[in-house]
Amino acid sequence: MSSPVMTMKDHRSLFRQLLAGMYDAVIITDPNGHLIEQNARAKEFFGYETEEVMDRPIGVFIPGVTPAIVQRIRKGLDEARHMMLDANCLRKDGTPFAAEVTVSVIDLMDPGDLVFTVRNTERRRRQLDAFRSKENCFNVSQAALFACAPDGRFRWVNQAFMDMFGITDDVQKSSFVDFMDDDPMPSLFAQALSGESSATRICAENADGGEGEEVEIALAPDLHGKKIRGVVGSVFRV
Repeated sequence: MSSPVMTMKDHRSLFRQLLAGMYDAVIITDPNGHLIEQNARAKEFFGYETEEVMDRPIGVFIPGVTPAIVQRIRKGLDEARHMMLDANCLRKDGTPFAAEVTVSVIDLMDPGDLVFTVRNTERRRRQLDAFRSKENCFNVSQAALFACAPDGRFRWVNQAFMDMFGITDDVQKSSFVDFMDDDPMPSLFAQALSGESSATRICAENADGGEGEEVEIALAPDLHGKKIRGVVGSVFRV
């Protein structure tokens, strides 16, 4: 007994089930870039019901993707399986959002239909912007700041730390104890690894071994969620 042949209707039904379960927004257009299908995620991202945008150009969703650009994309897809674009998409209410868009070809209604897979990157971009802002604060601080791995190796230091300790080489070759090996620093480092923050004042030595200026050193666990990934700290001239 032969197996039943899957009809085109069955294929489309299965395809729509797959679309409905996808995390990313998916917009399918004809070869000229006019919408013929979208998944539930696309409705959530953009705020349109399918009936509202049926046969509308992809530029409604991704401003700047004009008919001429669609044809350039199609030409590029003749030489590659897919193309990726960084884009600013537009919701129904007029608000934009940053997205990563992947374009590929599918034979759904007609040969050469286009699939635009849209991944909202707003959160990632906000996190990156926040990280860059923190990095700028880190580098402009007059306190010497550092982050260490659990074994004491430096992961990151700011310019003030480099200047304070006269470092000109790759600091990641160095360790916490190379610069702060006097008591109680090693034990305070161990306490930070166990989750305890501390601050202490010491009198730093001059380069000739004589007594120098007083500094305050603060150490704390480098927390990633609830997990301790190392130690962070600061050295500040009092």
